[in-house]
Amino acid sequence: MVQRRAIVNRWFQPDEVPADAAVRLFLLPYAGGNAGMFRDWLPLFPADIAAQAVQPPGRLDRRDEPLVTDLGPMTEALGEAIAAELDGRPFALFGHSMGGLLAYRVAVLLAAEYGTPPILVASAGWTPEGFSMPTLEQVQLPQPELVSWIVGLGSLPPVIYQDPELLELTIPPTRADLTACARYVDDGAPVPCPVISYTGRDDPLLTADAPESWNGRSPEYLGNSAFPGGHFFIYAAALPIVTDLTRHLRRLAALTSIPGH
Repeated sequence: MVQRRAIVNRWFQPDEVPADAAVRLFLLPYAGGNAGMFRDWLPLFPADIAAQAVQPPGRLDRRDEPLVTDLGPMTEALGEAIAAELDGRPFALFGHSMGGLLAYRVAVLLAAEYGTPPILVASAGWTPEGFSMPTLEQVQLPQPELVSWIVGLGSLPPVIYQDPELLELTIPPTRADLTACARYVDDGAPVPCPVISYTGRDDPLLTADAPESWNGRSPEYLGNSAFPGGHFFIYAAALPIVTDLTRHLRRLAALTSIPGH
């Protein structure tokens, strides 16, 4: 049991959460990202929201593990890790870009295979329809062209792609994740809980009406909040997103304690 928990907890930072928090929240990074992208987010959540950032395999402290280039195995592995981590408290999933897609698929899997749906899926910068998924041709671009394309999506801190050492760490998982996205085939599966979305007003990957596609996937779509910036708008919007998420999580968690909900 100790060994299994140690393996499972490689997925989450921090690896443990306070026992008195009312709600658990798992934060999923964008393609090529890691748990570090949420370092500044974690202190913003109040004490009753226990947030953990997801660390995908093949990067940073999990560099000894192989990268995953297919969303199916990634969904199953993360779903298993979250299911093993749950302790009866209500929980939610938040993801940006590929993280939003993964949050959606993990929510579907947790409900179908474990009978434990989240109380909320929050998706930033990704929608089921109206989102321009990468192509395999883009994924295979030479490194300078790939970097130029990513930076052109807007609002990404330039330091990430200007440091050669950071590039060496970032490009392999980015290609792997983008490959998984390019191979993804949408099956229209409904998500078994309310959904809320967040977008950048100048995101070149989303059409203007893309967020409305959640209406056909969720029993309760809670709407979209648009922020200034491109695809990586979340770096500047952390506080308002955390504030909005906290409000919805508290309301939905309270509903779960009411008989019949």
